Amino acid sequence: MKLLTLNCHAWQEEEQLEKIKTLAKTIKENSYDVIALQEVSQSVDEEQLDRNVKKDNYMIVLLDELKKLGVEEYNYFWDFSHFAYEVYEEGLAILTKHKIEKEYSFFVSQSENTKYHKTRKIVGAKITYNNEPISFYSCHLGWWGDEEEPLKKQLDLLCSHVIKSEKVFLLGDFNSDASVEDEGYDYMLANGYYDTFDLAKEKDSGKTVIGKIAGWDKNKRDLRIDYIFSNFQCNVEKSNVIFNHKNKPIISDHYGVEVELSL
Repeated sequence: MKLLTLNCHAWQEEEQLEKIKTLAKTIKENSYDVIALQEVSQSVDEEQLDRNVKKDNYMIVLLDELKKLGVEEYNYFWDFSHFAYEVYEEGLAILTKHKIEKEYSFFVSQSENTKYHKTRKIVGAKITYNNEPISFYSCHLGWWGDEEEPLKKQLDLLCSHVIKSEKVFLLGDFNSDASVEDEGYDYMLANGYYDTFDLAKEKDSGKTVIGKIAGWDKNKRDLRIDYIFSNFQCNVEKSNVIFNHKNKPIISDHYGVEVELSL
């Protein structure tokens, strides 16, 4: 099984359409089973397509590019989290080659006000793989030291929603650096989750943010804040950072993470 997570920084990138084409070509090349995307935005005033998805939704544009490449096998689920920059509806998405058996969408922030930029929602999808149900969640969380929306409370809510009796993967931008002790990363491990990076037989540095980006305005370090966690100890062949210039061109302010594992 191949998994990918990426914070897209949707519609905030220069040459955005070319970067979406790069992502589409990479998806075709690697044929990921499940893809988790964060900061998947659409214009407030754009034409409605299906349910709450609009014509210029980053995910829809990506799926259109995949169709041009002859790839039409991906099912998807997107939901709206909060407004961004006053003109966008920002959300999260799951894409998968497998049939979606069940969709998940729930708030993990104290606020459910979509006009508040710190409001956080999680989206997920359950599939059947090798005759076994597995759920995947696309996550974009807040910061550990935030007094209004502390990450610890968001992680508690996230973990309370997860069906622990089934195999689960949590993918995304956790806004918590793995090198900082006793914060979000350590809290996830203490709650029984495994970092697929740690489990991987083959891996690189794992760093997904280099220097200053939105939300990390004063950062001067290389950070590992994008993860793929599992609630079981799986057999991970390799974990790679992608879209970091070394492994595919840069397409966002975050690099992506891809893993290959055996179930």
